[in-house]
Amino acid sequence: MGEEKIVLGAKTKYPLNGILTIPDETKGLFSAVVLVQGSGPSNMDEKIGNIYPFKDLAEGLSGKGIAVLRYDKRTFVYGKEMRNDTAITVKEETIEDAILAAEFLRRDARIDSNKIFIIGHSLGGMLAPRIDAEGGNFAGIIIMGGSPRKFEEILMDQNNEVLHSLNKLLKGIARKQIAALSSKFDNIYNLNDEEAKSTRVLGKHVRAYYLKEMGEHPSANYLKVLKKPIFILQGEKDFHVSIEKDFNGYKTILGDRPNVTYKLYPNLNHAFMPSVYGEIRKAKKEYKVAQHVDQQVINDVSDWIQEETDS
Repeated sequence: MGEEKIVLGAKTKYPLNGILTIPDETKGLFSAVVLVQGSGPSNMDEKIGNIYPFKDLAEGLSGKGIAVLRYDKRTFVYGKEMRNDTAITVKEETIEDAILAAEFLRRDARIDSNKIFIIGHSLGGMLAPRIDAEGGNFAGIIIMGGSPRKFEEILMDQNNEVLHSLNKLLKGIARKQIAALSSKFDNIYNLNDEEAKSTRVLGKHVRAYYLKEMGEHPSANYLKVLKKPIFILQGEKDFHVSIEKDFNGYKTILGDRPNVTYKLYPNLNHAFMPSVYGEIRKAKKEYKVAQHVDQQVINDVSDWIQEETDS
């Protein structure tokens, strides 16, 4: 296995460092995967605390003969400049670079351009069907810990989950904050684009426009018409998304179509690593524990890709 340093979007305004992990020589061309991170600024390894999920996936999959491209997220490198752009959406934050990554792989003579897949984790998984439709043109889509719901609905659930674990005094304060947030979210789709760009909804920098634009491109719209192979994975101890609303939400949209595979992993968290604390208010502590992506997940993803490329 070799790691090659690359620059994604070298001629664009936002060049990004990345690594292409290439398996040891085999006969013929490689299948390949583009890795797309979850929400927030994140480096190419998707480092959070002391875990590196994308590094694990890249090494694990290339050990199984699949080339993997990972790169720093645009907001990780250019966050300061982008912060003041009120018109920022997931397009600038994530989608454009994932499409550039697919094109980068298609130009590599060692890679089979008809066997390029996307693995989207968390928000990356939510966006994967849209990335595919808007120019990614992948051979298949792998969604890890994603959701077919609107982003703000997931945020509200996470806030309510924390609320349940607080003592009485804090509950009262938090309840007011959550109610205020909820009314902001409820109003997003009543705003026109210009109003949405000037309305802050989360902290100093997240504008209503970011959520509005994403919510107006629901995952379900893309999924319903997808004929390509889709693999949906979730950890049973994932406290960022829910089995009932998210994992089963995908099943409600896609049903038992022959092109879709689902797998739920006992005792794995949002990073597909063994659950430690298993509750959202201890998320920081959860990811401080150095661990690796479960080998079964790497085996399953690799087997699924091999199956889809052989068929």
